[in-house]
Amino acid sequence: MGTSAPSSPTTVGGASLPSGPGSGRCGWRVRLPALLAVTGPGLVAAAAGNDAGGIATYASAGAQFGYHTLFLMVFITVVLALVQEMCARLGSYTGKGLGSLLREQFSLRVTAVVLVAFLVANLGAMVSEFGGIGVAFELVGVGRFVSVPIAASIIWALVVFGSYRHAERVFVGLALVLLVYPVAAILAHPDLREVLSQTVLPSFVPDQAFLLLSVGLVGATISPYVQFYVASAVADKGGRPVDYPRRRMDAILGAVFANVINMFIIIAAAAAITTRAPLRSAQDAGQALRPVAGPFAAELFAIGLLGASALAAAVVPLSTAYAVSEAVGTERSVGRSFREAPLFLWLFTVQIVVGAAVALLPGNLINLLIKTQILNGVIAPILLTCILVLTSRSALLGKAANGPVLRAVGGVFIGIIAVMAVAAAGISVTGWFGVGG
Repeated sequence: MGTSAPSSPTTVGGASLPSGPGSGRCGWRVRLPALLAVTGPGLVAAAAGNDAGGIATYASAGAQFGYHTLFLMVFITVVLALVQEMCARLGSYTGKGLGSLLREQFSLRVTAVVLVAFLVANLGAMVSEFGGIGVAFELVGVGRFVSVPIAASIIWALVVFGSYRHAERVFVGLALVLLVYPVAAILAHPDLREVLSQTVLPSFVPDQAFLLLSVGLVGATISPYVQFYVASAVADKGGRPVDYPRRRMDAILGAVFANVINMFIIIAAAAAITTRAPLRSAQDAGQALRPVAGPFAAELFAIGLLGASALAAAVVPLSTAYAVSEAVGTERSVGRSFREAPLFLWLFTVQIVVGAAVALLPGNLINLLIKTQILNGVIAPILLTCILVLTSRSALLGKAANGPVLRAVGGVFIGIIAVMAVAAAGISVTGWFGVGG
């Protein structure tokens, strides 16, 4: 009489999932924690990328150009997954963030250029995050002069006093309100044939505004601060090659999950906002949720915008503090005191103060959010090139370095983004002098 051999466990990103007799009854109870264990910096960074500027840009893409940007979002999803995987690989195999690697692997001039571009982009991002918080509270009747200073103080305290990891869960929970966009997209009854066609086949509008918004979509999705955060956070968690499979899955799943939501934001806005024109207010953006929220669309939009903005308002200054501290070789870690990591925590503090202060200035915040993403898109090719070069060096990563196929694919993708960025920069510069239309 034979006995059945015990079944081998299934692994997900390095986490064991038991199988065999009896596992079905409580399988979800075991599998869920294991799947959650896979998540980490990649998912957090991707969620932070769905920030105030991102939401405004995706909604504006749908409102202004319908479904025409969906194919571009597929391309951006592939690029984001590749880039986040490369950053997770760098953090896992070197135990260092991008700031340290730039300092060690490139000349001082190249490092300075990258960091200056990164700092400029992040300063704009900080303004947009607190601008998003202000917009969210204004939608429920609270002025920005009250909400922004209070939010800035809370975010600063959560990180400086070492409880950022717990706050991170709250921010992500608030941002998960964005999951209603798939429901809104379905209830808005989009033209499914057109959605599928525009997703599978390239469809570009020969218009300067379309090009600028396309670059904005790149900047909103492949934000420089996201890449710095992924590598630094993986290293800060104790980057080890043995953890790489889990970090890789986290990076790829985070990129795909975030961009699926982004595409639904575009679809919901395109279907619910029938007047093809740029968004002019947060109320306009909230209309995309009207099919699911009805008269409470603005309030629901405000909750999602608040969560996404608050999460990014913590991640953006952290990524800057990580990058600069790594570049100069000083202590950097969440939970350290001002005496232990003065540069790291002062950089974080100054960004919070400046971002909140500028966000209080008068102006159209929705317009500011979108322009910030265009700036990110123009700067992105510089950082992406450095990441591709770093992950292609066998002296740095050994057998984990990029192979010839990945180097070629990465080079083509970055080249496409660079051409778009140069064209967008040219349009912006000529526009300052009243040239073009």
